[in-house]
Amino acid sequence: MHLDLFDSFFVIFSGAAILASLALFTRQPLIIAYIALGCLAGPFGLSWVTEQELLSEIAEFGIIFLLFLLGLDLQTKNLVKLFGRSSVVAIVSSLAFALLGFLVCRSFGFNFNDSMVVGLACMFSSTIIAIKLLPTTVLHHKHTGEIVVGLLLMQDFIAIFVLIALQQNSPQAVFEFSNFIKILIALALSVGMAFLLVNYLIIPLIRKFDRFQEYIFLIAIGWCLGIAEFAKVLGLSLEIGAFIAGVSLAASPISAYIANSLKPLRDFFLVLFFFSLGASFDFYRIPDMFLVVLTLTLLLIILKPLVFTLLLLVFGEKKETGREVGFRLGQISEFSLLIGYLAFNKGFISSDASNLIQGVAILSFLISSYIVIFFFPNPIAVFDRLRKD
Repeated sequence: MHLDLFDSFFVIFSGAAILASLALFTRQPLIIAYIALGCLAGPFGLSWVTEQELLSEIAEFGIIFLLFLLGLDLQTKNLVKLFGRSSVVAIVSSLAFALLGFLVCRSFGFNFNDSMVVGLACMFSSTIIAIKLLPTTVLHHKHTGEIVVGLLLMQDFIAIFVLIALQQNSPQAVFEFSNFIKILIALALSVGMAFLLVNYLIIPLIRKFDRFQEYIFLIAIGWCLGIAEFAKVLGLSLEIGAFIAGVSLAASPISAYIANSLKPLRDFFLVLFFFSLGASFDFYRIPDMFLVVLTLTLLLIILKPLVFTLLLLVFGEKKETGREVGFRLGQISEFSLLIGYLAFNKGFISSDASNLIQGVAILSFLISSYIVIFFFPNPIAVFDRLRKD
């Protein structure tokens, strides 16, 4: 059955509202509801929505706004803090998880490129799930919250460089020195132009017309898309440009207002993004992929608490703190899905590797969420003693 764009949006958002309600009643992550709806209504399910290419293009805006908002949170003082303890723990743990993903894939017969990209996808943890399951008091006022946020920010920073590398036209080009130099030059030009325009154009305009909320909203979107397009012209990606646009505005007093005003727009497009991921997931391949998906997921969930505990013990943290941080970061990330999505579209990896990343994401989201809900303080805990807003 072929639906036009309006009917497709009706299926996506009405269906998402229904499944999201069920997810909240059963204390599941909302992301799972959106992906499940994509599996159900997409071409491998009931085939209600088949315009995947159009929806994927629209959904890309969600990733652009997500990275723009992440950039808005990375103020200069926070960036300086990243290059301390969090950077060491994040880099060492990321390398360990990348090696784990690579070795598991190779042991199951995947080729080098597939194994490499799956390994890269294993490096990161979900910002959305980790933050959603942190009580507000822990997030803002507790040491555990500071560690979790610091590690997530550093992982985001690493992910940006991975995404930059994936913009090359072939897997071999990623490692060519000349291409690396071109990327660095394009990155420097984008950052320089962004900060120059922010200081001498954007901030003065915002100060002059800050009483017009509609204008602030429009200039924020225009700035995000403008720098994204500039980065694309220089050979980077729209997502990298959006991140640079956010970082350049982060020091402005208006950054918090811009972040809050754009969150509904970001969430709108993210629903489309996760739906499109679910719609592209060939669940008929589950029997073939089940063992490798289960193996990699369980190894990540078991080893992440161990690795984070050992690394944080080196810096004088308590064993219990490292264990909690590891379980809260026990899944892979939205960035992992984006890495798999970009790598597949570039032809770097096979459909099997893409499905593996999506399968591990879905299963790790579920299992790690259940662990946090049942054993650590969180806003949607099953037990009253653990329920903290």
